[in-house]
Amino acid sequence: MTVDRGTRPTRRAVPSTRTPGEQLATAVPGEVGDTARPVPAATVARLAVYLRVLTTLLGEGRGVVSSEELAAAAGVNSAKLRKDLSHIGSSGVRGVGYDVSRLTAEVEATLGLTRPHAVALVGVGNLGHALAGYGGFAQRGFPVAALFDVDPALVGTEIDGVEVEHAAEIPRVCAERGVTIGVVATPAAAAQEVCDHLVAAGVRSILNFAPTVLAVPAGVEVRKVDLAVEMQVLSFHVARRHGSVPAAGHAPATPGTTATTPREAVTR
Repeated sequence: MTVDRGTRPTRRAVPSTRTPGEQLATAVPGEVGDTARPVPAATVARLAVYLRVLTTLLGEGRGVVSSEELAAAAGVNSAKLRKDLSHIGSSGVRGVGYDVSRLTAEVEATLGLTRPHAVALVGVGNLGHALAGYGGFAQRGFPVAALFDVDPALVGTEIDGVEVEHAAEIPRVCAERGVTIGVVATPAAAAQEVCDHLVAAGVRSILNFAPTVLAVPAGVEVRKVDLAVEMQVLSFHVARRHGSVPAAGHAPATPGTTATTPREAVTR
């Protein structure tokens, strides 16, 4: 997952349907974005992983967890874990560890999970339909409050009790239902217009599955999920394990030919 950056300074601001007071009210002390206690973006991503592990431990009835065990379950070293948790003012007891219930509450507060976030999903094709039907979002405080599409065959249908509405209704519906997070699962050609509608409705956090970079005004955060890019990264690691990744500065050999080293090229 990546963050779209670099296009914000040149894009005009999109008018919001929320008042300045409503926008400021979203900056709850202790949540991500609170300027009083900035938390590095990389730490925020790891906090989400720690929370997943902590939630599992709570479900198992665990009361205490050591930094080493929590770090191993999250795939980091214990020093990084302790540094991350220091950003939210949490520290364990030497020789004992962290109180699981208390640490879970602290991480949830930092991530702004003390209240649910209404989610609007635009584009209910194959991927969008799967996302809309995933029950894990609601369980973690992200209930899908609105679904949108432009396909007449989909508009008016229901997915898990939520009616699919026409994309033209995005500004009105999102404002009425207090949507705080938008999910874009449309084709690339439609993604920017959809993004503009979400921003106009006051949505300031967008998860983008469309294979394109979205331009947004300052104050809007975009997270991009490109499954094809992730597959290409995995392809690189597969090729490297099999020794088929060319060394830096060397082009791969053309099929049917033999690669030539720099020394061979000089001496021939």
